[in-house]
Amino acid sequence: MFPICKIVKPKGQLSLIPLLGAIVLASSWSSCVSLSNNSPTVLAQEPTPTLSSPNPNISLVNTLTGHSVPVLSVAISPDNSTIVSGSWGDGTIKVWDLDRLGVVTLKKTLTSDSVPVLSVAISPDNSTIVSGSWGDGTIKVWDLRTGQLKRTLEGHNDSVYSVAISPDNSTIVSGSRDGTIKVWDLRTGQLKRTLTGHTYRVYSVAISPDNSTIVSGSYDKTMKVWDLRTGQLKTTLTGHSVPVLSVAISPDNSTIVSGSWGDGTIKVWDLRTGQLKRTLEGHNDSVYSVAISPDNSTIVSGSYDKTIKVWDLRTGQLKTTLTGHSDYVYSVAISPDNSTIVSGSHDKTMKVWKVFP
Repeated sequence: MFPICKIVKPKGQLSLIPLLGAIVLASSWSSCVSLSNNSPTVLAQEPTPTLSSPNPNISLVNTLTGHSVPVLSVAISPDNSTIVSGSWGDGTIKVWDLDRLGVVTLKKTLTSDSVPVLSVAISPDNSTIVSGSWGDGTIKVWDLRTGQLKRTLEGHNDSVYSVAISPDNSTIVSGSRDGTIKVWDLRTGQLKRTLTGHTYRVYSVAISPDNSTIVSGSYDKTMKVWDLRTGQLKTTLTGHSVPVLSVAISPDNSTIVSGSWGDGTIKVWDLRTGQLKRTLEGHNDSVYSVAISPDNSTIVSGSYDKTIKVWDLRTGQLKTTLTGHSDYVYSVAISPDNSTIVSGSHDKTMKVWKVFP
């Protein structure tokens, strides 16, 4: 998820950070370093989690410090073996090996033009990484195994905040600051169609597990539901009173979850009817990222308030709050086997949490 940042002035050093598409001066970070594929991995073992509501089933097992700038986006591969992370500033994508105990090692670092990476996704067949870029409007397609850049997709005329890959491995969907959603052929890179309807930036896109539907969230405070095959707009959801930063679709294709700017709420919607089912309150600042567990039981959310919250999808009850990041949490992901949560933060770290049965 692309960061929308407040102005902070901790130590007087100036850096550039994005604020709702503009550039402002702040001092959260001041250096951009391009790391080679041979860069060392630094792991900080933290076996004892910090939980506001003690939950013995979730433990913090690793803090990854390989990025030198904020981590904007994380993804976990369908085979549970790989984490991919994208960062602001140095424009790197890092590929990490993940074992079943949560031990993580840096495998390679991908670099291209030092353009900040706002979003990453991994293909269902574990072969491809897709990334969205700040500023130049490009989407890059990478070979996951070799780290080689396969192609660059051009079509958006501004930053690409979000990318998603269809479950059948055929399609890329992208959402952009230019207010459009584009649908691409994953194999050839050809642009299939452009979806228009949002009146402002599109911050997040998701594709339903049955390959039938796209959901988009926008700064215009709406979510739109589209037919993936035809591009036709099905419905517009208008329950948010503030910009929608993140969207996710449940594995059973029944539910949309959305996170919003400013008010810290998460909304749960019926995908079929478009009706709002409930609003979850608990975060005290913007919700940048939401994810739904593959077993359809849990929502995980990451927030500007520096916390990760774990919710019951069916009831909306807050299960626990995970703390440990020292700055905004931009992205969260849940592994396909439900065993791991990964979070990326403005504090330049990723945290790996194990979820035990």
